[in-house]
Amino acid sequence: MSSASSSGKANTVLISSTFAFTVCFAVWMMFAVLGIPIKTQLNLSETQFGLLAAMPVLTGSLVRVPLGIWTDRYGGRIVFFLTMLVAVVPIWLMAYATEYWQFLVLALFVGLVGGSFSVGTPYVARWFPRNKQGFAMGVFGAGNSGSAITKFVAPALIIAAGGAWTIVPKVYAAALLATALLFWVFSATYPSHNIGKSVGLKEQMKVLKDRRVWRYCQYYSVVFGGYVALALWMTKYYIGEYGFDIQVAAFLAACFSLPGGVLRALGGWISDRYGAYKTTWWVMWVCWVAFFLLSYPQTEFTIQTATGPQTFHIALGPTSFTVLMFVVGIAMAIGKASVFKFISDEFTDNIGAVSGIVGLAGGLGGFVLPIMFGALLDITGIRSSSFMLMYGTVCVSLVWMHYSFRPSLGQGSEAGALGNTA
Repeated sequence: MSSASSSGKANTVLISSTFAFTVCFAVWMMFAVLGIPIKTQLNLSETQFGLLAAMPVLTGSLVRVPLGIWTDRYGGRIVFFLTMLVAVVPIWLMAYATEYWQFLVLALFVGLVGGSFSVGTPYVARWFPRNKQGFAMGVFGAGNSGSAITKFVAPALIIAAGGAWTIVPKVYAAALLATALLFWVFSATYPSHNIGKSVGLKEQMKVLKDRRVWRYCQYYSVVFGGYVALALWMTKYYIGEYGFDIQVAAFLAACFSLPGGVLRALGGWISDRYGAYKTTWWVMWVCWVAFFLLSYPQTEFTIQTATGPQTFHIALGPTSFTVLMFVVGIAMAIGKASVFKFISDEFTDNIGAVSGIVGLAGGLGGFVLPIMFGALLDITGIRSSSFMLMYGTVCVSLVWMHYSFRPSLGQGSEAGALGNTA
């Protein structure tokens, strides 16, 4: 294949894969909106809502490792295509569920599309030279913006259907089927990208012994797991905290989801230019400050002054809250790309297996966190307790990074840091 034709095909693969991943992510996150009328219909608790919203995330996480390995062996095109096809029927059946357990079971199957990330990442990366892989994976990862698309599309569909939420899974099932067919037409297979049978499952899974993999798992559970959890939680948060209707709440929640997805490509470029370590370090500090501010609940207190008692009210209004969430969305978008820049730099031969493992950790974070958000709210009654939890996870990342990447002799280069911890 000539250089020109290879470059053209690489761009076509990148565009078709990004489009497919965007639709998959929109489907994966549909309970961020769909879960709200279902919660009302079934009279669910906050914890039950968190579990329902998180169920697709669980499946999407667990399948990432096998899907990443199959991608290395059989190629990303066929694995991506089949993953989308398998999920179409369960999504359609969601419109006919009536019991809580039925929603939970179907949500597990819907979650299969969430595993498409660990398919598309190595599939796309291998079409580009190493110095452009961070950007390519960042562009593909911008498909996370599907979360924002759900917040625009799903409320509009419900309103257009006269409040009937069942229209959403039917439209999403048809959209996913059409996307799978379009992806197959415009994507391509390059056999030399596949590792094939020369590398077995046992050999690929040896990366689990590398402590760097577990470190990147923790980082990704914050920047991706936290993003997924907050994307699922924010629409309901706006409704409960500020009293907005579902359409306004979903629109404002998209102010977090949209930059958190679209700007991942920017994160890839920044990581290519400045290195994964510096980029991730600053991402964590920005999140640390933002979550500290977001954690403070609405508070009223009275103090005794020389002229008598004086009452103060401290609270984040919807504008300042949305601005902070917008900043967090940008930081997490950049962080998601920078973590995978670590992987493409250090695990060239096992991108699929390692990205599957790290993606699994991130997805599990996205599964556990919404449930914990709901449980904390049920226990404490404080809505901002979700941000207190996120603040704690970022603290863990900062401490771990500090002790893992201490450059020797005061040198601040990423190369030096990596050399001391490899």
